[in-house]
Amino acid sequence: MSEKIKLYDASKCTACRGCQLACKQWNALKAGQTEHKGTYQNPPTLQPNTYMIIHFQDYVAPEGDVRWLFRKEACMHCTKAACVTVCPSGALYYNKEFKTVGMDREKCIGCKECVSACPFEVPRYDKETEKVYKCDMCETRITNNMNPACVKACPTGALKWLDKDEALKIAEGRVQQLGGDANVYGDKFVGGTHLMYVLKEKMDVYDGIKKDPKVPQSIFVWKNLLKPLSLLAAGGVIGAELIHYMIRGPHKPHPEHYEEAKKQGGA
Repeated sequence: MSEKIKLYDASKCTACRGCQLACKQWNALKAGQTEHKGTYQNPPTLQPNTYMIIHFQDYVAPEGDVRWLFRKEACMHCTKAACVTVCPSGALYYNKEFKTVGMDREKCIGCKECVSACPFEVPRYDKETEKVYKCDMCETRITNNMNPACVKACPTGALKWLDKDEALKIAEGRVQQLGGDANVYGDKFVGGTHLMYVLKEKMDVYDGIKKDPKVPQSIFVWKNLLKPLSLLAAGGVIGAELIHYMIRGPHKPHPEHYEEAKKQGGA
């Protein structure tokens, strides 16, 4: 298998949100209560139970006309992923075939280091489960030679799952066809990403998009010092828990868990 990229062409997106629904269905993610904020965008941001959203934006062009801009937001699956670098338990890792960023939630210890490290502010922490959640590029699908659920559901061809070289070629060709301020986003940041955009307008006009995403300098300290120490500790995950204890303090159980432990003589 070759390295692959999910290509999102904003010029072909109608914001039907079929991709958003398909993501919910495939990953068995529950809906959450939201409030109307005067926009069709729902929910307002990524959540532990929402791995991707479509942004809605009214944009007044220099020519004076009003345009509706759409943008898909999800994990960018960085080639040099800060989240993988800082994850002490091995919950975050690179897919060997496609180089995307997978996630083993059973190994997640809820330290939230990935939340702080991500230059795109994607991972979301769930207080109830004490774990972090994000898109894993439908790893169970792509490893079985199927498209990610969002790609399969897209009715306009705005989303494609392609070999990296082919995706780059199509993206560059599409920019030439669109002309004007059209551009490719994602190919030059943090070593490249496995979710790339073809944008109709200049990057600067899109609300919420990271203009110059950078990995915090503290990540290099973690990579060169703290993470090796955690791996030296016995049992890998035990080492991760140790580092988590040193940085964050003890991992406190939920009250209901405490009461259950008392009944069983554990407290």
